[in-house]
Amino acid sequence: MEHRHLGRSGLLISELAYGNWITHGSQVEEEAAVACVRAALDVGITTFDTADAYAGGRAEEVLGRALKGERRAGLEIFTKVFWPTGPGPNDRSLSRKHIMESIDASLGRLQTDYVDLYQAHRYDYSTPLEETMQAFADVVRQGKALYIGVSEWTASEIRAGWEMAQDLKIPFVSNQPQYSALWRVIEAEVVPTSIELGVGQVVFSPIAQGVLTGKYKVGEQPPAGSRATDEKSGANFISRFLNDEVLSAVAELQPLAEQAGLSMAQLAVAWVLQNQNVSAAIIGASRPEQVRDNAVASGKKLDADLMKAIDAALDPVVERDPAKTQSPPRRP
Repeated sequence: MEHRHLGRSGLLISELAYGNWITHGSQVEEEAAVACVRAALDVGITTFDTADAYAGGRAEEVLGRALKGERRAGLEIFTKVFWPTGPGPNDRSLSRKHIMESIDASLGRLQTDYVDLYQAHRYDYSTPLEETMQAFADVVRQGKALYIGVSEWTASEIRAGWEMAQDLKIPFVSNQPQYSALWRVIEAEVVPTSIELGVGQVVFSPIAQGVLTGKYKVGEQPPAGSRATDEKSGANFISRFLNDEVLSAVAELQPLAEQAGLSMAQLAVAWVLQNQNVSAAIIGASRPEQVRDNAVASGKKLDADLMKAIDAALDPVVERDPAKTQSPPRRP
C-alpha cells in the first residue's frame, strides 16, 4: 500500500482509505464489518474515514471497536460533522455549539483521544463561516483534531475557509468530494483551486456506487442484494447512473481492464489515483474480499493511451458541471 501526503501537509495517509458510510451499523453486521476493517489493516490501509451521522452514530462505534488495540500512532482516523445527530434544532449544522458537542461525542464513540482529520460534512449556509472556523480552531488547539478538512465544498467556499484557517493558524488540508471516471465535477474549479492552496482531495465513490464494476447490465434487473436494491445503502444515490446510456458506456471498459490486467473495480480506483491532487480514494466494503480486490489498485500507473481510451468510452455520459457539487438544503 502506497502513501501520499494529505494536501501540502506533512501528514502521510494510505492512498486507499477505508470508509464505512453505508455499511457499518446499518447494511453490514458488526462481525462482517470488523472482518472488513481487519482486511484493510492486513493490506496496509492505515486511513479510516467515517462520520457522526452514519447509521446514527453506530458507524463510529463499530469502527472504534474494530480498531481497538491497534497502535493509535499508526492510524489516521477521520470523521465529520454537519448532518443531524439528534432531534433538536441544534443537533445539526456547523454552529459552535454543534461542533464542540459533536467532537466530544465522536471521540467517545471512536474510543480515541483525538482524530487526525475533522471535516465539515457540507457547507453550512445557516451559520457564519467565521463561527465555524473559530470552533474548528478551538477543536485543534484543544488537541481533539490535528487537521481540518471539508466535504463537497465549492471552490469559492474552500478558498474562503482556507483563508480564515490561515488567519487562525490552523491546518486546513483537505476536501472530500465525490469523484470517479463518471463524476468529474471537481476537475474544472475545485482541483485547480485546491492545488493552488495545498488542499488534497480524499474522494468518495471512486467506483460510482458499484456501477464501474460492471455488475449492472443493460436490460437486466440489478443483482439481488446489490446497492441499487437496498434503500438503506444508497439506492437513491446510485440511480443517476442506472440508465442504458451509462451502462453501455461502462461495458466498453471491460476489455480495457483486461488489457491492463485489472478488474473493473481496480481500474476505476486506479483511475482516480492518477489525479495527483487526490490524496486518497475511499473504498467501502461489505465483504473482506472486496477490500483485498480494491487494494490491488494501489500504486498502479495507467498509461496515457489507456487513460485516453477510458475517456473516449465514457465521454458521452461523464458529468462535469461544477454546479453539481452537493450543497445541503438551505434552512430558513
